Amino acid sequence: MKYLVTTALTALLATTAVADDWKDDYQIIRFGILSGENEKDRIARYTPFEAYLERELGVEVEIFTAGAYDGVIQALAADQIEFAFLGSSSYAAAYTATDGAVVPLVSRLQNDDSTGYYSILVTRCDSGLNDLASLEGKVLAFADPDSTSGYAVPYYNIAQEVDPKTFFSATPFSGSHEAGVAGVVQGTFDAAATYMTNETSGIIPRMVEKGMIAEGEACPIWQSPEITSGPLTARANLPEELIEAMRTAMLELAEKDMAALKEMSGGETSTQKDWIAVDQERYQWIVDMRAWLKEQRRS
Repeated sequence: MKYLVTTALTALLATTAVADDWKDDYQIIRFGILSGENEKDRIARYTPFEAYLERELGVEVEIFTAGAYDGVIQALAADQIEFAFLGSSSYAAAYTATDGAVVPLVSRLQNDDSTGYYSILVTRCDSGLNDLASLEGKVLAFADPDSTSGYAVPYYNIAQEVDPKTFFSATPFSGSHEAGVAGVVQGTFDAAATYMTNETSGIIPRMVEKGMIAEGEACPIWQSPEITSGPLTARANLPEELIEAMRTAMLELAEKDMAALKEMSGGETSTQKDWIAVDQERYQWIVDMRAWLKEQRRS
């Protein structure tokens, strides 16, 4: 019996050693976050999550930010970061740019058990612009070329009704969701494309909470069909043990550190309760939509 116990213990230790081998090559894990808000606020929201990962993975963890979505995508493609929180469209961009060399791990689960969100068009509440038709000849700001809710989905759906190239007087990129909404409130843009999860969660209530805009200044006037929430994405060339360690850490986050989950997903306005495992099939329609958009730009 003693021999059997010793043998089993040896096998267990050997298995654990193999599972932890990735730490020899990845003593620092870097994860990227997109430019949905200013850099200071982005880093502050993810700092508790960074500490959680260091406890769970047992290695140093660093946050990577970039001024545009493409910076995070290119960092993944160049093996400069290991993981990234991406929107659906930016995931599709990364999937295309790397010839499929990225893997979706988990996505968001909301309090109402929904797993998606919406693109919206926002105007000043007092502007008199209250539907898509009223925006003819106006300036509509998109967030970023690689933003799901800030460009790909609204452009694709609006194009089913009007020709965006001629319907609007201009369609500039604001650079981020916050910049677009702020530009609307300040009068720089007539409307901006951004996102919401529901009436109490999204960019507008977050900006109100942060004191960036006042309650009742920005109002949604158009809403897209539901968008699949974007995934935490891994490079496919990472050790499988590392990928699974990260997936497990994410799926256990709500149980082990709900405060970190709430902070990274919006603070007091957050309606996220957990993460769910996802795969490539969930995002293939976004890949196809981006291919359509690319073809439109060519023509």
